[in-house]
Amino acid sequence: MKDEKIDLSYVRRKIDQLDNNMLQLLQKRMEVARISAVFKDPDKIDDPKRESEVVKALTDRENALLKGEFIESLYSLIFKESKRIQRETTTLAAFQGEHGAYSESACRLWNPNFAPMPCEEFADIFRGVESGIYDYGVIPVENTLGGMVGQVNGLMLFSDVFVVGAIKLPIHHCLLATPGTDYRSIRRVYSHPQALSQCREYLRRQNFEPMRYYDTAGAAKMLSKENPASSAAIAGKLAASYYNLEIIQEDIEDLDTNQTRFLIIAKEPTRGDGNKCSICFCTDDRAGALFKVLQIFADKNINLTRIDSVPEHPGEFAFFLDFDGNLKDPNIQEVLSRVEDVSANYRFLGCYEERSAL
Repeated sequence: MKDEKIDLSYVRRKIDQLDNNMLQLLQKRMEVARISAVFKDPDKIDDPKRESEVVKALTDRENALLKGEFIESLYSLIFKESKRIQRETTTLAAFQGEHGAYSESACRLWNPNFAPMPCEEFADIFRGVESGIYDYGVIPVENTLGGMVGQVNGLMLFSDVFVVGAIKLPIHHCLLATPGTDYRSIRRVYSHPQALSQCREYLRRQNFEPMRYYDTAGAAKMLSKENPASSAAIAGKLAASYYNLEIIQEDIEDLDTNQTRFLIIAKEPTRGDGNKCSICFCTDDRAGALFKVLQIFADKNINLTRIDSVPEHPGEFAFFLDFDGNLKDPNIQEVLSRVEDVSANYRFLGCYEERSAL
């Protein structure tokens, strides 16, 4: 803070903040290096000429405190680790948002061995999975309070990907602040508009001013780097850990029923058993057309767990259905065959395992 007394304690907090920022940048560099391996010949990961050019460009910027020998030694280690990462076959799973987002939490719960890779837009996830840059994508499809994520459904409709898994994640918001912050000094709280809405009563009781930000984890990142006066952020525990923030208070959401369902997408369908199936299709623009499809499921007593619609063309809608069942079940096979006969643009999106982290 601008009016904070400069002493050893202050300087150490600044060093801690810079160390955390450097670690995040180093992780980002390794993520980009890992992606570069997709475009490289495995036998050409070693590139002494490129490394020499990078080191020379950096050592040319040495100064009184940062000597060229140190820069060269540091980047020798960075290059070594970067090449190790490029040679490994780590599974990459893309998510939308900054590190520490709830989507990353869902990714880690689904498979702790995945390497979560942040993307700016949902479209970047779909393009990356289709092109083979990422092995999987983790996308939110519906929230118990906010409803469906329409943008994701629209991208799913026009993308050549399959659903290979799903996980339900409880959303627990935390009030985060930089280390040493006096709770009584907080006046403004930054977060995504949906998170602010889900904590509206808490914010009102504490007389905090809600400040809209593009992302929950993004708000935590901003708070860690800029440390604006009298400010805090709303995000999850993972964001607190990633950005070295203190959790002032947990579970500040107004309702304890808040959960988000995430889909795991891939370029190829899963070949294992599953407990859930997803399809999409279009119907004729006439009364009873959708009911005719739904009746097929009702006749076989198949439980539908999601029904969503998105515009396909002006005046025309595509429908997404999720239902309990396994593709190896003869009843499921018969139902899908009948649905394909009575609908248009039918597409089977996948049979997969759905889990719950509740």
